[in-house]
Order: sequence, then C-alpha cells, then structure tokens
Amino acid sequence: MTDDLTAKAAKAGLDSFMATFGRVPDQFALLNQYAPSAFAGYGLMRAGLMKDRAQGGALELKTKELVFALLDTLAGNLNGARSHAAAAMKLGLTLPELAEGLVQVVMVGGIITWNLVGVEVMRHCIALTQPPAREEQPQGQGD
Repeated sequence: MTDDLTAKAAKAGLDSFMATFGRVPDQFALLNQYAPSAFAGYGLMRAGLMKDRAQGGALELKTKELVFALLDTLAGNLNGARSHAAAAMKLGLTLPELAEGLVQVVMVGGIITWNLVGVEVMRHCIALTQPPAREEQPQGQGD
C-alpha cells in the first residue's frame, strides 16, 4: 500500500472503532503503531463491515456485534466477547437473546465454551443492566 492509502485505510479503521466502541482497543492501537499496513488492511475491512442498515449494512449492527461476541466466545477470546456483547446490549440486545446465542455456541463448541467464556460474558452483561451500587453511610453519620 502507498503511504497515503495506508493512512486513509488506518483512519477508516480508527473511525470505525470510535463509532462502535467509543475507543480504540489497546491491542489495535499497538498494531497500528508498529504494523500500520496490517492495521490498515484490518481497519478497512472492519470499517466496511461495521455499518448499520441505515449506512448500507445488510445486517443490523446489533446482530453483527452479537455474532462477533458469539464467535469470540467460541474462539476463547473473553475480552473480545465481552466488548462485542456489551456493544450489542447498547444497541438493544436483551439478556435472553444473548443467552440463547451462547447456548448455540455450547451446541457447537461444547460446554467448555460456556465454562471458560460464556458465563463471564453473561455475567458482564447482567452487570451492565444493574443500577450502580449505592455507598451506604456508616451508622451515626449525617444524623
């Protein structure tokens, strides 16, 4: 790739991460820093894929995030599975939908996929739906 093409493709990838996650995950920032052509290729592919229907995607972005969460679960990538599942939840995925998808992963990859990754993905997303815990005042203070 030419330097200009690499820079444009890398920018498309960085913009894609910002649009879907609000940040560039550390592992991809490192790839961009030390292997910019590799990141540019990946980033361009990601930018082309991670579009919602309104932007020309065939699938809803929520569905794409769920698919990535399930594939990452199958592959044993806990961080990726949590990130994509959380992104899908922000786009409207429900806990029962996530659970059903994770059961499909168990059917393909065995119960080990649940034990190693799926359960943690589910717990992470359950926590996202809970209100933040309130700190309680010690007895006798503020009375």
